[in-house]
Amino acid sequence: MKYLIVGLGNIGNEYENTRHNIGFKVLDQLAQDHKINFELSRQAMVTSFKFKGRAFHLIKPTTYMNLSGKAVRLWMQELSISLENVLVVVDDIALPFATLRMRQKGSAAGHNGLKNIEELLGTQEYARLRFGVGDDFSKGRQADYVLSNFKKEEEKELPFAIHKAVEMILSFGTIGISQTMTQYNK
Repeated sequence: MKYLIVGLGNIGNEYENTRHNIGFKVLDQLAQDHKINFELSRQAMVTSFKFKGRAFHLIKPTTYMNLSGKAVRLWMQELSISLENVLVVVDDIALPFATLRMRQKGSAAGHNGLKNIEELLGTQEYARLRFGVGDDFSKGRQADYVLSNFKKEEEKELPFAIHKAVEMILSFGTIGISQTMTQYNK
C-alpha cells in the first residue's frame, strides 16, 4: 500500500513560520520522527519511509500555494497512487487554533491551495487533514493573517497539535480514514 501525503505551504524563509505553512511543518515533523530528509525534486520537496508495511511518500510542493495541484497531480502519476490514498494537510481558518479534523472530501472553502488541487484533479473527493489556525483577523485581512507568524502563546501549544497531526497521518495509512476520523475527530 502506497500513500501520498501532501503538506501545503509556501517555499521561502519569509513564509517558514506562517500559519499558511502548517502543512509543511507537520510533514517536517513526520520526516524528523522517521529520521529522513526531504530532497528537492520535480515541483516538490520529497521523501518517503515505510511504516507497518506501508509506503508513505511525503511532498511539500515548491509551486507556491496557489499552484499546489500541479505537484499533487505530478506525484500521484509518478508514484501511481490512487486518489483514495492521497491526504492533504492544510491550514484552516474556520477551525479554532490547534483543532484537527480529517475529512474524506469537501469544498475548498476559499483556500487557494485546495482550489487548485480540486481544479487539476477534477474532484473534491480527496482526503484532507484540516489544521485549525484560528480566525483572529479583521474583515478583509485574511491573507495577511494566514501569512503571519503564530503568536508566542500559540507557539507553545503548536508542538502538541503537530504531533497529533502526525499520529493522524500514520493512522490514515494504517487503519484507514473512517476509523481515523472516528478516533480523532472530536
